[in-house]
Amino acid sequence: MIQSLYRTYNRYRTLQTDIISSLPVVILMPHSACNCRCVMCDIWKGNQQLQQLKESDIESLLAVFKKLGTRQVLMSGGEALLNPDFFRFCEIIKQRKIKICLLSTGLTLARNAADLVKWVDEIIVSLDGNETLHDEIRNIPGAFKKLKQGITAIRSTDPAFRISGRTVIHKLNFRQWAGIIDSAREIGLDKISFLPADISSHAFNREIAWGGERQKEIMLAESELDALQLIIDGLLVQYSSEFATGFIAESPLKLQKIYGYYAAHYDQCEFPYKKCNAPWVSTVVEPDGTVRPCFFHEAYGNIHAAPLDKIINNEKAIAFRRQLDMDTNQTCVKCVCYLNLPPARNPG
Repeated sequence: MIQSLYRTYNRYRTLQTDIISSLPVVILMPHSACNCRCVMCDIWKGNQQLQQLKESDIESLLAVFKKLGTRQVLMSGGEALLNPDFFRFCEIIKQRKIKICLLSTGLTLARNAADLVKWVDEIIVSLDGNETLHDEIRNIPGAFKKLKQGITAIRSTDPAFRISGRTVIHKLNFRQWAGIIDSAREIGLDKISFLPADISSHAFNREIAWGGERQKEIMLAESELDALQLIIDGLLVQYSSEFATGFIAESPLKLQKIYGYYAAHYDQCEFPYKKCNAPWVSTVVEPDGTVRPCFFHEAYGNIHAAPLDKIINNEKAIAFRRQLDMDTNQTCVKCVCYLNLPPARNPG
């Protein structure tokens, strides 16, 4: 109880001073490459420039995790399971009684099922559509089948293991939204969440932000917005029980914000309001050791040059947090993925 109150106090203090004294969530990217070739992501285009975290990198982070009360590590990527030392990383982290959540394409879940159940607390997989559409968007034949087989393998080991899905809604799949929900049921997910496609940032291995033609491949056309609204209206009726049970993770209001996001690109409305405190409660460590406040903002250090706690509280990092106005900062205004963790609530 005393320890819990102390963590809460430190998280309040972080928000008030912009000096991080509590870091409940850390996102690690163990491997830079990906085993999918998704149309809305450029990570796989850098597969030849391989970067990956090492066991010594994870060991160096443990003291900071303890000092700042880290409660959850999210393993992101690329595909984290491509790192041959992935489960060794998990073993090291679990020694600190830190929960591990894996964000995965799902292609190699089956062959790793036993180790995943042993070392990981939760898995979030990407789901883009029914079998045909999922494989098309992933650019990997058989991707849907492998994902389904992986979930089945994990369930056969531990039926209660938490596996949820995340779908990026964009031009190529928004008309099949209902089918995505049905597919999530079919493959045995516990819940499914949705977000719009990031089309404007430098994240996801974009050295240069997408130009107009590339954006048009993924962003809904203005003429498609009415259809999107009708589809969302239909989902609220057709899947009312899934909203009520939490199988669809978002509230109807948050689902409506996906329409608002795309409409805002055509100046039909303001970008939807987002309450986010990610730079104060989390940090991202990339495969080469680069440290960012989140996926989308500029880096402010590298763990190969300084300890993580020194980086997130260096002069540049503190100044960034103090000056960040999320209501006007264009990266934040257009952000599609945000985190809001109140001081008294634990991650996960």
